[in-house]
Amino acid sequence: MSESGPQSDECFILIKAQPHRSSAYFETVCCAGIGRDGKWRRQYPVPFRILDDRKKFGRWNWISYQFTRSPKDTRSESQKVDPDSLVVGPIVKPLERAIILNPLVRNSFAEADEKRESLTLLRPTVIEIEAEEKSDSELADERAKHAALANQLSIFDNTAKPLKPCRMKFRAKWKDQDGKARSHECDDWETSAAFNKFERKYGASDALKKLKQKYEEQYFNAGLVMGFSTHSRRNQEFGTKNQWLLVGLIRLDPYNQGALGL
Repeated sequence: MSESGPQSDECFILIKAQPHRSSAYFETVCCAGIGRDGKWRRQYPVPFRILDDRKKFGRWNWISYQFTRSPKDTRSESQKVDPDSLVVGPIVKPLERAIILNPLVRNSFAEADEKRESLTLLRPTVIEIEAEEKSDSELADERAKHAALANQLSIFDNTAKPLKPCRMKFRAKWKDQDGKARSHECDDWETSAAFNKFERKYGASDALKKLKQKYEEQYFNAGLVMGFSTHSRRNQEFGTKNQWLLVGLIRLDPYNQGALGL
């Protein structure tokens, strides 16, 4: 796909991966959502933490923006967003979510591969969230990197502060619709943020228990989908087999009778 001029688009946000270091864009977040046509959009790179407060969006927010296509990322869903053009809109109503998203839930990675999708939703039949505490050296390395990034970000925003790394890393062990056992590291920003919130509120000993209750019980019983994105350099469009990364744990009722008017 060749570079093209600016275009306009809008979508509602479904996925926000954890911030990552980028040599070109400092600290960026890969986001993804659904457009008015019911198809996936991927927004990258988004320098989320130095956006004006009025431009910061959450899951389920509609956003409008200008974007271009990058010759380095030929996945059809990918858009190189102009952060200055971002406008945050209303939140998608809960009763509307099932109507929009249930048609995008696939039975397997193979189905998403066959459709040449680089973003997909899968509904697990079983899920368990595991957490592993990062070593002192891992945390020290992350803190040093985030401090250096904050120093770079201060060029653009003098209020920029280092991102406090979550002391835990998370993994989802789950089974797909075919009963196949799978395991994925979780790169969902909201999962780490939820753990940090629980730790502040309930203490270190109960934080993981609360996190597991949220996803393994509350979300799973109500309806849980897992959001996946292909790796930017390991995907079909790049000439390799898709490597699927877990970037979202999302509550989504499998059936929403209120939305369907039943």
